[in-house]
Amino acid sequence: MCDRSNELGPWDRDHFFHPATHAGAHARGEIPTRVIGSGEGVYITDTSGRTSLDAFAGLFCVHVGYGRQKIAEAIAKQAKKLAYYHAYIGHGTEAPITLSKMIIDRAPGGMSRVYFGLSGSDANETSIKLTWYYNNVLGRPEKKKIISRWRGYHGSSVMTGSLTGLKLYHNAFDLPRAPILHTETPCYFRRTDLTMSEEQFAQACADKLEEMIIAEGPDTVAAFIGEPILGAGGIVPPPTGYWKKVQSVLDKYDILLIADEVVTGFGRLGTMFGSDHYGIRPDLIAISKGLTSGYAPLSGVIVSDKIWQVLVKGSDQLGMIGHGWTYSAHPICAAAGIANLQLIDEMGLIANAREIGSYLRAALTEVLEGHRNVGEVRGDGLMAAVEFVEDRDDRAFFDPSKKVGQQVAAALLERGVIGRALPQGDILGLAPPLCLTKDEADIIIKNTADAVNAVFAST
Repeated sequence: MCDRSNELGPWDRDHFFHPATHAGAHARGEIPTRVIGSGEGVYITDTSGRTSLDAFAGLFCVHVGYGRQKIAEAIAKQAKKLAYYHAYIGHGTEAPITLSKMIIDRAPGGMSRVYFGLSGSDANETSIKLTWYYNNVLGRPEKKKIISRWRGYHGSSVMTGSLTGLKLYHNAFDLPRAPILHTETPCYFRRTDLTMSEEQFAQACADKLEEMIIAEGPDTVAAFIGEPILGAGGIVPPPTGYWKKVQSVLDKYDILLIADEVVTGFGRLGTMFGSDHYGIRPDLIAISKGLTSGYAPLSGVIVSDKIWQVLVKGSDQLGMIGHGWTYSAHPICAAAGIANLQLIDEMGLIANAREIGSYLRAALTEVLEGHRNVGEVRGDGLMAAVEFVEDRDDRAFFDPSKKVGQQVAAALLERGVIGRALPQGDILGLAPPLCLTKDEADIIIKNTADAVNAVFAST
């Protein structure tokens, strides 16, 4: 293959429409093109030869790290044997059937089947449709509203973008759409009543949810969707007692719980699922990122036995369930998933995420303790966030136009570590591959502290 590295930048600016990117700034060259060429472990290297420690695992997804030959070989073997066949009308291939069994074996109790798609967005889209179908089959056609949370992230399609509670994903897209509603963000750091304990704040969130359900009419509310820990919305763990209190409200009004485990599934919190970690009892679980560690596009919805029995009843009444994608249960993607889950087990990555994640957060807290511009260090499992404030004593937030979070992320990148500036706040997010070592965690910690000190020395 001829070397086209000098041409890639212009081609990129002239022809490639990037997701989640400032289109004008990129086209004008104000956002530099970085072409990633290779990866190994927790490191990626671009085509100019610059290597960075990826402390965000791509987009929360590269659990096993880069360059794992076992997954590459599984993909190649499947492609050579059978690159594609559809899963419609009872057809199947070996890989997705096997992967379904592996997922159910690892899933929380009461789960029954796995429906496969390609992205977290389409997994949550499927969850919405199954929720509506479920209530129609049960003779409850008015029970259709779905309650999400402000700052939650559930995708960027029309309906999942509506579920998402971040303004960036609504601007000029005519979103959110009915019948999606949003309730309180369970972010203790940003509570308005500073006298509240975490437990009191959790109760206030549950009370506001119940007030919304009553105001809308319980017979019209079908489901509540939430990430076990808020991800793109700031890496925000739930306050003490939150999920137990929310689950109690949902049970009271016969409302389904959709657990969006696209980020937390398969080890990110030091447990196989975030639902296990926080004691959540979901009816539907959306999965994606950690399912293949990003080596191939694959998502899924894990369906509880409670939901499955109603789907069977509906199919007996109405015929086939009219939902599916051409590439549902794609055998190459499923082969990647099998090899990936095997690696997660073989490498002991769930225990490592628990151990190294605890160390990372504790050390970050220690090195940043007392900094006047660090409002909070938080997280859970192998997820951490640092939220910056103009003055920690009175919780004064920066003017968004200063883009302080982006400045810190840029300063961190200059030091060879990739973090992510999260939206709707000045927040640095860290979510490294689950194979991160203590020595690699120390690199993140030192360079994060250096980046913070450098940015605030000049403000």
